[in-house]
Amino acid sequence: MAEAKAGDTVRVHYTGTLGDGSEFDSSRGREPLEFTVGEGQVIPGFDEAVTGMQPGEEKRVTIPADEAYGQRRPEMVGSIRREQFPPGIRPAVGQQLQMSQQGHTFVVTVTGVSDDEVTLDANHPLAGEDLTFQLELVEIVGR
Repeated sequence: MAEAKAGDTVRVHYTGTLGDGSEFDSSRGREPLEFTVGEGQVIPGFDEAVTGMQPGEEKRVTIPADEAYGQRRPEMVGSIRREQFPPGIRPAVGQQLQMSQQGHTFVVTVTGVSDDEVTLDANHPLAGEDLTFQLELVEIVGR
């Protein structure tokens, strides 16, 4: 039977959980995730875990933070003065906003709000987390 390898387009069902067992994402109840193995379309550890699997095979894998979204970087957290915040947007802790800087667009999370400042975190929400995935290779679509 064929095994998934670099260059194969695959369809995978997955459920992702954190160290405390809480689920952060799942493809169950919707279409499987489709991607090409080795093309950098998913986090490196996910790509690696699917490599060598056969259609119908299931496995559980824990991907360390360094092979997922990396470690949290304190330099990615900063504050802006409240008056620099766009008018019409009322910042709230936990709110995610899209920002652009030097031609790059990225998502930040509001982590603090005071009368004078808004603290923003540009780390990926899963940075610093080891991620556990229950994987099922549904099919190898093509090579």
